[in-house]
Amino acid sequence: MEILRTENLKKYYEQGTAPVKAIDGVNISIEQGEFVAIVGTSGSGKSTLLNMLGGLDRPTEGKVFVDGKDIFSLKDEELTIFRRRKIGFVFQAFNLVPVLNVYENIVLPIQLDGNDVDEEFVNEIINSIGLSEKINSMPNQLSGGQQQRVAIARALATKPSFILSDEPTGNLDSKTSQDVLGLLKTTSAKFRQTMIMITHNEEIAQMADRIIRIEDGHVITKDGAENA
Repeated sequence: MEILRTENLKKYYEQGTAPVKAIDGVNISIEQGEFVAIVGTSGSGKSTLLNMLGGLDRPTEGKVFVDGKDIFSLKDEELTIFRRRKIGFVFQAFNLVPVLNVYENIVLPIQLDGNDVDEEFVNEIINSIGLSEKINSMPNQLSGGQQQRVAIARALATKPSFILSDEPTGNLDSKTSQDVLGLLKTTSAKFRQTMIMITHNEEIAQMADRIIRIEDGHVITKDGAENA
């Protein structure tokens, strides 16, 4: 089943006399349960694409459909609610709330939405990521790898349509990076969660089920031919 689709997605910025075409006519489709890596060098447009897939930035032109819903047909407040309910985010900066413990950070998005916490599901996630003995710890008492695990658990806990992961190992050492990537892959499979990971690292991208390459704002195939 298709979870995410873009149609002729474009993002242009004014710079001097000519517009910068950060994203220029991108068409992609992602199925439920896929673990997809979007790969590109710095300046390729991958972060701009992520921001639009996640409803964080509106396109110049084109559409993004999540579960069949054109998300940019929503007003800003509606889009904020939709994003909180339907899209999980994992960033390299972790973005944990320093005054909340591990458990409180994980369930915060659920509580912000006014929903009851599915305790059994949340505990299953916590056990799966190996943090059952750290649920009362504060973020500053955790290692970088542990903080990223909390961020992953927080994204999973809301049962989103998909999770966007932006350079999730950017602030981690090599060994911890491998552990976190393995965790992303196993948890996405265990919880049948669609995962979209943005990275510039080819080795990291190889862990995904499928790789989408982006260059100069266009999606390309592995042999460099533009993908219509």
